[in-house]
Amino acid sequence: MQVRSLLLLLVLILVAATAEAGKNKKEKAKKDGSKCEDWRWGPCVPSSKDCGLGYREGTCKDESKKLKCKIPCNWKKKFGADCKYKFESWGGCSAQTGLKTRSGILKKALYNAQCEETVYVTKPCSSKIKSKSKGQ
Repeated sequence: MQVRSLLLLLVLILVAATAEAGKNKKEKAKKDGSKCEDWRWGPCVPSSKDCGLGYREGTCKDESKKLKCKIPCNWKKKFGADCKYKFESWGGCSAQTGLKTRSGILKKALYNAQCEETVYVTKPCSSKIKSKSKGQ
């Protein structure tokens, strides 16, 4: 009977210690955070060149913060890294321009970014001629 009581007491102490540790982590996060909820974030500005690691500055009333951010080096810089689009398939090749086009509809705007609802991209047509009939 004493062994059971001792085990029950140990389990209760362990549960209480775990709950207290979780509470401390939440309090640490709140100390670093702010009570302000209307943050306005600027674009991600790379530390060097035009892509890679950088910082994004945010302001809320009289407070300001800097967050780490990253612009992928293969990103379509024309749209900005904070505008995410869902693109259609590439259209046919235009004989007049030698370009293919496709459109993208805005899926998500991160950090209150000002994004266009619909964007259009073009790329040169492939010079390769694809043959559909194999084995003839």
